[in-house]
Amino acid sequence: MTIRTLIVDDEPLARSKIRTFLGAEEDFEVVGECGTGTEAISAIQQQAPDLIFLDIQMPELDGFSVIEAIGASEMPATVFVTAFDQYAVKAFEFHAVDYLLKPFDRARFREALGQIRGQMERSDTSRLNRQLTTLLESLQKAGNYAERLAVKTSSGVSFLRADELHWVDAAGNYVRLNTHNGENHLLRETLSALEKRLDPKRFVRVHRSTIVNVERIREIRAQSHGEHIIIMESGQRLTLSRSYRDRVHDLILRT
Repeated sequence: MTIRTLIVDDEPLARSKIRTFLGAEEDFEVVGECGTGTEAISAIQQQAPDLIFLDIQMPELDGFSVIEAIGASEMPATVFVTAFDQYAVKAFEFHAVDYLLKPFDRARFREALGQIRGQMERSDTSRLNRQLTTLLESLQKAGNYAERLAVKTSSGVSFLRADELHWVDAAGNYVRLNTHNGENHLLRETLSALEKRLDPKRFVRVHRSTIVNVERIREIRAQSHGEHIIIMESGQRLTLSRSYRDRVHDLILRT
């Protein structure tokens, strides 16, 4: 079995080191190298590698954003390459996600390859995907919320800053991201899943099918029967359900 491998790291020397170490392994084939997260998303979609060595800390788009863009369930087996300190590494150990702590040597590298071989022989990629999902959720609970959202387009992937969002509404199997300039983008995700990725100090659910950026609220008007209408900076009117009213009120008072 040949394990088709993609190397993603913004440091050329780091990519060269991994490529050299893999060159000594007969069952691994390097199918590509990427220096940015954007390149990685495109390469994963086009090359469909079995394995990816993924640097966590990259400018513009980090390793976690790559996973969010692709979707944890669609990711190949992943070995994180990280310069995080020992405290952060414990999070990876807890979730049983393979990692290489820079600087790593050949012995540690081969140990990681051994784990990957074992998982692939057992066709254990579904477990790896679940681990990636759990890791992302734990990081979000720790306050690592998405600052940018990756949106697939006909020509590739575009990136939308979270602070550009005015509101988000459900659209079937998608969510619609409505921006400050009147544009909207579809993202294949549930509203509840996206809500977990957004900073709760900035974004709040106002209806079972709507999330708003509280900084973009211009006015809240009372209606009959205890209902309220939210008026956004753009003039868009959104319904504020009674079940979410207290949460919105508390968040606005804190901002």
